[in-house]
Amino acid sequence: MHPTAARLAERLAQRGFPIEVRTLGESARTAELAAAALGVEVGQIVKSLVFLRGEQPVLVLCAGDRRVAAQRLGLSRADANRVRAVTGFSIGGVPPLGHGDELPTLIDSSLRRFEVVWAAAGTPHEVFSIQTGRLIAAIPGARVLDVG
Repeated sequence: MHPTAARLAERLAQRGFPIEVRTLGESARTAELAAAALGVEVGQIVKSLVFLRGEQPVLVLCAGDRRVAAQRLGLSRADANRVRAVTGFSIGGVPPLGHGDELPTLIDSSLRRFEVVWAAAGTPHEVFSIQTGRLIAAIPGARVLDVG
């Protein structure tokens, strides 16, 4: 397991949220690649995307088969340097939780279609599965809405 994924797993375990990290042989940098590697629907892949509302970073958790309606939500995409600065992770490996600082979070309501979803565990090669309801409950203050 990559040290970044191990640190994330340790951080989440310390917060009472243990995960089992799975290392993929192929990159899971995109939802399509991750779904193919895991043998699941693309929608089951949680895309953890950082946007900006003005200068305020906002994390959006979006189903892999959907796109964020950034303009409708008043958001603009953060660049790679900002993503790393606010989450501690690079694009393609940003997990949905476990960042150094908690970010305002919007969760795609369409994720509720699935009992279990998969998310990045800190790198493009590490992922973890989680029950959708558990993920939503683990992010206090998150807003669940149609992000598409």
